[in-house]
Amino acid sequence: MSEATVAKPQRKHRRALRKKSLMATTLGSIGVVYGDIGTSPLYAMKESLLHVGHAPSQAEILGIVSLLVWSLIFVVTVKYVVLILRADNQGEGGALSLMALAQKALVRPSRVVMVLGMVGAALFYGDAILTPAVSVLSAVEGLKVTLPSLDPFIVPISIAIIIALYFVQSSGTGRVAVFFGPIMTLWFITLAAIGLFHIGDAPVILHALNPLHALWFMTSHGIIGFTVLGSVFLSVTGAEALYADMGHFGKRPIRLAWLWLVGPALLINYLGQGAFALSSPAALPNLFFLSAPEWARLPLVLLATLATIIAGQAVITGAFSLSQQAIQLGLLPRLQIEHTSETEHGQIYVPTVNWLMLAGVVALILFFQDSSSLASAYGIAVTGTMIVTSLLAIVVLAYGWKWGLGLAVVTMVPFLIIDSAFLAANLLKLADGGYLPLVVGALIVLLMSTWVRGTRLLTEKARRDSLPMQSFIKSMAGSASVTRVPGTAMYLTGTPEIVPTALLHNLKHNRVLHEHNVIVTVKTANSPYVAEADRLVYEGLSPSFERITLHYGFLEEPNLVQALIQLRTMGMKFDVMSTTFFVGRRSIRLARQSEMPRWQGKLFKKMSRYSYDAIDYFRIPVNRVVELGTYVTL
Repeated sequence: MSEATVAKPQRKHRRALRKKSLMATTLGSIGVVYGDIGTSPLYAMKESLLHVGHAPSQAEILGIVSLLVWSLIFVVTVKYVVLILRADNQGEGGALSLMALAQKALVRPSRVVMVLGMVGAALFYGDAILTPAVSVLSAVEGLKVTLPSLDPFIVPISIAIIIALYFVQSSGTGRVAVFFGPIMTLWFITLAAIGLFHIGDAPVILHALNPLHALWFMTSHGIIGFTVLGSVFLSVTGAEALYADMGHFGKRPIRLAWLWLVGPALLINYLGQGAFALSSPAALPNLFFLSAPEWARLPLVLLATLATIIAGQAVITGAFSLSQQAIQLGLLPRLQIEHTSETEHGQIYVPTVNWLMLAGVVALILFFQDSSSLASAYGIAVTGTMIVTSLLAIVVLAYGWKWGLGLAVVTMVPFLIIDSAFLAANLLKLADGGYLPLVVGALIVLLMSTWVRGTRLLTEKARRDSLPMQSFIKSMAGSASVTRVPGTAMYLTGTPEIVPTALLHNLKHNRVLHEHNVIVTVKTANSPYVAEADRLVYEGLSPSFERITLHYGFLEEPNLVQALIQLRTMGMKFDVMSTTFFVGRRSIRLARQSEMPRWQGKLFKKMSRYSYDAIDYFRIPVNRVVELGTYVTL
């Protein structure tokens, strides 16, 4: 048998494997990426029609459906699927990933870019507590149609589902996640089937595909047009997930899922709901569930509830990943991060974030009581995130892709205009609860800016008050008053150019200096991952002193011992059992005259106190650690 004969089936086998892998990741993306935007038909059409303020005419329904259709086409398909997905940071996406990509594209780090990234991340948290609340409530409210006697129990049932969802996070969701894709695929097929079932009720609804109907509605209805536009925006909430979850699935599966299933299913369903509204105006208050045949309504409620739970799970997972990125990039203090899977690195659990989100979601449900009231609070955070994405994309296009500032601005301005129009429309909801995501976002920005500023001031103070490393090494070289002891001492510090505080305290109190002293610094790159070959940088400062810098991506977790094992490949002897790790623990005191306002200083002090232990965070063997405390005046 010839080699060509053997190679042909091997090539076919490889192609089949790639095809199978693509199908699996595409199915996975349907289950995770599109949970939020996929549940929008539950409330987006209903809220848009009800905000007209009267029974909408045929022309008004055509205009609203046209707005929904073209929002999906322009915002989701053109902006995110075609353009933004190209702005990947080593395959990763999201507000902080785009911020890091923009910083990398600039010659010097920009404070404006950092602030934009912080705002985008903070608004995501605001959206993350609204999504589970509005989605689950809107699904459970379907019981009003199928089992009206359960109406008084809708809020308790919704809260029970939410509590159960957050309580299972600590045990991991890997086993359940394999069902997300099939369930959401069934959901989108059901949406398309319901839409196709009703388009025949009023075929005139197909005229909504003409964008002139959308333009007519917006130009002829004044402030009502903007009010409705705020509800129309509910149809594209979740579009940011296409970019944020790119690292989990890749751009091609996300694009394929949208173009071949999710996008068409949503468009058909909105057209079908519009046709049903034309033929049955009395159904408007419960438009989605009444659009299903009577025998299918209870199964539809159950399927919708599953879909909203999946949408909530996707947001929770996104909040955990975002928190990990923010910690690594120095925007938040260290938080406890637990791995819920031995095989999947990305499956993590952040207890602090989980319980704070649960408290926020339950409080929202108790306060608003129904999905229509919650929908008024929904949208502002998402529009803000979209504007941030557009602004950061200008930097990436202009300086990262070398398009030039002019072409980058021309490309992104149309999207910024649309994003700004949606934001203006959603700002009309401020008094009806729209302030909530802004309050949450502002609180997160305050925490992030406090942590960044406090950390910077402490670093500047340490540089002013401490000795330069080179001067210290020279003074130690000829000193006979210090006892030398065998072994290796490693000092963890964020300022390797000056003498670590732990080293000075060890010398002051114990009067000893180890035979080998290694200054270790961990730095986070503006990329999600760092190649193993680039992980460790070694410098020999003197016979007794060495300096090591460890580089990690913002999606990687530091593991000090594992990284230091590389020293053996560089010819250095490293034995963890003969090494002592010295870690400094800072206790902050506030000076009477500080560079920070007193309230902010107190906030930074409290954040520092609850920062997760460095020994556990950097995975240093506890039995090899000496911890030395010191007071620092800020």
